[in-house]
Amino acid sequence: MNLGPMEIGLIILAILLLFGYKKLPDASRSLGRSLRIFKGEMKGMKDDDVRTKDAARTTPVRGEIVTPASDDTAARLQDEARQAELRAAELRTQADQACAADRTR
Repeated sequence: MNLGPMEIGLIILAILLLFGYKKLPDASRSLGRSLRIFKGEMKGMKDDDVRTKDAARTTPVRGEIVTPASDDTAARLQDEARQAELRAAELRTQADQACAADRTR
């Protein structure tokens, strides 16, 4: 299916009639933004796939022991995770106490 100059001209004329010459730049700008967002999301999905594959390679297989990296960032992240878990436990306790107080009323 080859499009000649006449068919392309008719398509452009139909688009101009549908959208009008004033709204056409806005429509094309919106389409460009949408395509840019879509392209970024697709790249993000590919990056996630690569990270998942890398994580799968470092996951222990058949009981192998993988020593954690002695990286300062890893230690900081583990500390933050512990703090978040403690905070969540405190909040759960407070919520349980509040529920118990509501039941006794």
